Amino acid sequence: MAEEAVDPQLAGLGSPPLPEHVVKVLGQPLQKLPEDLYIPPDALEVFLEAFEGPLDLLLYLIRKQNLDILDIPVLQITRQYMEYIAMMRGLKLELAAEYLVMAAWLAEIKSRVLLPRPPETEEEGGQDPRLELVRRLQEYERFKTAAERLDALPRVGRDVHLARAAVERIEAEVPLPPLDLRELLMAFQSVMARAELYVHHTIAREPLSVRDRMSRVLDRLQHGPARFIDLFDPAEGRAGIVVALLAVLELVKARLLAVHQQAPFTELVINLPEDTGASLQEPA
Repeated sequence: MAEEAVDPQLAGLGSPPLPEHVVKVLGQPLQKLPEDLYIPPDALEVFLEAFEGPLDLLLYLIRKQNLDILDIPVLQITRQYMEYIAMMRGLKLELAAEYLVMAAWLAEIKSRVLLPRPPETEEEGGQDPRLELVRRLQEYERFKTAAERLDALPRVGRDVHLARAAVERIEAEVPLPPLDLRELLMAFQSVMARAELYVHHTIAREPLSVRDRMSRVLDRLQHGPARFIDLFDPAEGRAGIVVALLAVLELVKARLLAVHQQAPFTELVINLPEDTGASLQEPA
């Protein structure tokens, strides 16, 4: 057997270089797949068609084959619907209950179309079992078309993006208006008007002094004896009466005046010590 000629330029290069995109495991390039690596057959599945419900699936099958929605071939549509349901189950996709309900309804319509109807039913002019399905498909198609038109409108964040620009805030200097003396007087008048709304009550202490009252009592007795009750002024209030009493008691204690009665149970008479024998003259 003849030996294969080797290019001398490739003889000294050794192993071929690794490709640019190399799969690495733990930082080491993976040259070949491990023999014990198991990849399940359904590890990656791509499902392109997505429907929002059984009516959407039926409408898709009708549009795909350009069928008349008012004259639905129930046998053909039911068969395709069942095949699609079987395919979804084969892909291990969870089916909503409404898909199964639609499958049962299509089977019922199919059986009513295939099976002969009793003569009395034909004479009464029974309705086509497909009418309710057609009505629901037309209603769903109207809503779906309206939704597609709304979705086709420009949407902020998807089709239209708001332009934003950082604008530096400029603070304008507003000149102050000139001040007039009349405005100052008007402001002062407003302050005075508010001040009149407040009433201040100041409690002043009456200038009552026992020593002053003692002098007044002595001056009063210089003109002659006086009745005890005449030394008190009710207009001065309780404080004035107490001060007058203290003044009389201090004078009696100092023996600067005397207190006596002309007869039992009569009025008290106040006079100076040298006027003890003098009698109280009644006012004319």
